[in-house]
Amino acid sequence: MPKIDFPEEVKILIAHLKRLPGVGPKSAERISVWLLGQEGGFGGDLADAVRRASGGVRACQVCGFFESSTVGCALCADEGRETSVICVVEQPTDVLPLERTGAFKGTYHCLGGRIAPLENVGPDDLRIDGLMGRLDAGGVRELILGVGSDVEGEATANYLAELLAARHPEVEVTRLAQGLPAGGGLDNADELTLYRALDGRRRI
Repeated sequence: MPKIDFPEEVKILIAHLKRLPGVGPKSAERISVWLLGQEGGFGGDLADAVRRASGGVRACQVCGFFESSTVGCALCADEGRETSVICVVEQPTDVLPLERTGAFKGTYHCLGGRIAPLENVGPDDLRIDGLMGRLDAGGVRELILGVGSDVEGEATANYLAELLAARHPEVEVTRLAQGLPAGGGLDNADELTLYRALDGRRRI
């Protein structure tokens, strides 16, 4: 007897869904079957939304945040931003948590990743030239390094700090404070977190 399987159209859908981050084979099958069971043209609406987003949204040439083909980059269009301060982050999605705090009023620069030799990602693969171009234009007094605190993030931060010290020593380079999370106790913190909490202590 022939092996029973999903129709070819569904297998193609499953194959595409498996390429999404965090979606395995079983999850892709469940999502595919769920989509097929929806009424009211949901699948078509979803496909249309994905098509519009992929065709109408790109990385801003200046800061690297999401830029809409209809309204442009919301960050670069905001005239209330303090352009003398730039916060460097790894990905455009890193901008949103910082914005939700309401505490930062400066501008951003999204690198598009981080230096990761094991993944063959070097400085030339990131948007560092664009950052240097913004600094070369003048008017920047502080650069905040908002990259991750893991090994790759530290390597990226150290590279940028050395580059800035050589090319723009007049720009103050700072790093986001790292330490104990809100609501956390000392008994739940690892040694590196405690070290950074001690090192980054401040007067109250």
